[in-house]
Amino acid sequence: MKLISWNIQWSLGADGKVDPRRIVKAARALADFDVLCLQEVAAGFPDPGLRANSGDNQFEAFARLLPGFTAVPVASVDVIGADGKRHVFGNMVLSRLPVLRVLRHQLPWPVDPAVISMPRTLLEVTIDSPLGPVRVMNTHLEYYSLIQRTAQVDAVRKLHAEACARASGERSKELNPTPFLAVPQSAAAILTGDFNLRPEDPLHERIQQPPDSGGPRLVDAWQHLHPGQPHPHSVGLYDPGQWPEPFTCDFMFVTEDWLPHVKRLHVDQDCNYSDHQPLLLELG
Repeated sequence: MKLISWNIQWSLGADGKVDPRRIVKAARALADFDVLCLQEVAAGFPDPGLRANSGDNQFEAFARLLPGFTAVPVASVDVIGADGKRHVFGNMVLSRLPVLRVLRHQLPWPVDPAVISMPRTLLEVTIDSPLGPVRVMNTHLEYYSLIQRTAQVDAVRKLHAEACARASGERSKELNPTPFLAVPQSAAAILTGDFNLRPEDPLHERIQQPPDSGGPRLVDAWQHLHPGQPHPHSVGLYDPGQWPEPFTCDFMFVTEDWLPHVKRLHVDQDCNYSDHQPLLLELG
């Protein structure tokens, strides 16, 4: 199983071009992926809302560009602008493996009047992988507000704990096509995205603490594979105007029960089609 995670910055490259097609082309060149997790997908945000963006619906574009994949979007921002048009900004998971369940979680957005901020979400997609059912969780946490980012980390931990509890305790037998239809519950999970925190941030360690109600904890896959080695930089390599120096804020966390399946985590540092770099996780 191969999974790519990428903050695509609404498909805006360091060269100022917006092109979802080359995002998909670069991802395919990186790996014959089974699952693609995207952050910062936009629709209806023309200049000056998002610079160099035509306002096209990128959620629809990525679905068209990957036929045979189930496209699962989530809108973190969904508003009517002063122009009277709807503007949407959020994340996507695209999977060629069967999608068993989709959950869209609104993350906390506590008031922080000191900074600008936006709503944030966690997109949770249960996938029937060759290794068994697994929950792929794709998120993009708050950048400006530590208050909000902390609350969001705690919410992600709570959602993971609840899923683990359901996997161990729920015994639904409904097999008819009703809203109560039984779907395999799984404690196994992959949590990925742009967390807007660095490896030395205490919140990074907070994510990896055991769930309060039991179940497997989430583990940084890079640290598991390369203990003691610094994370490769995942942002700011090609956009010094926006980022004076490169750093790491994009991660792959895998539940400890699936760590034996983790074979490789690669950060592609050659691509300049976004201000972030794509991450490739291989499991087998």
